[in-house]
Amino acid sequence: MPDISPDQDLDLSFLYEIADGSDEFIVESITMFLDQSPDLLTSISDAINAADWVTAAQASHKLKPNLGFFGMPVSQATMQEIELACKAGAPNPAEVVEKFKQVSAIISANLITLKQIKEEKEANL
Repeated sequence: MPDISPDQDLDLSFLYEIADGSDEFIVESITMFLDQSPDLLTSISDAINAADWVTAAQASHKLKPNLGFFGMPVSQATMQEIELACKAGAPNPAEVVEKFKQVSAIISANLITLKQIKEEKEANL
């Protein structure tokens, strides 16, 4: 995974485009992401720590499309790599752990940014 800062992997232009000016839609979409993502990250982390590669792959698969929707292509690609490695039984567990640490840090930072954006949009409703 390239060494990038979180703000380089968060592009909400697709969200804004499909929202078509609706702050309510943006708030609802961000709320759903904020509600689901931490749980999925925890599920992946717990599964990796338990060497439960099937569960780790399934949770990675669930999180992946949300990352694309919220303009995180690098995180989405890394999550794809994690999913595929876990489906293969994680032949290199240390690599899975390292990739997950990196992508989790970026997503967690983006969650903070998204929470701020949500609060700003809510103030306009």
